[in-house]
Amino acid sequence: METLNAAELLAALGHESRLAIFRMLIEAGPQGIYASAIGERLGMAPATLSFHLAHLTRVGLISGERESRFIHYSANYATMDELIAFLTANCCQGESCLPKTTCCDTTKKRRAKLPANEETPQ
Repeated sequence: METLNAAELLAALGHESRLAIFRMLIEAGPQGIYASAIGERLGMAPATLSFHLAHLTRVGLISGERESRFIHYSANYATMDELIAFLTANCCQGESCLPKTTCCDTTKKRRAKLPANEETPQ
């Protein structure tokens, strides 16, 4: 991942509403959630929600799939994994220094839940 791309992703997550949306989609897992449910849970007006969902989609953090007249959104775990890898590359000269991420081992959890055709790059 290039620095400019990472900066764009972080800028998208730098807004409170977009961060809340992204975290909700991460919690929902690979199956995702409908836009209307996101709006209800976060108490967002449809136009505002649409603006934020479009921004997150544009930078590649989430994707939406139309199902009839509804749109089903899910987090793009591969992009999130790349961003985390970029942020922690060469951290502490290769020494283990991130106890919160070490104990959670989120990468294994995410990869275990992904369908075989959506595996993240190694």
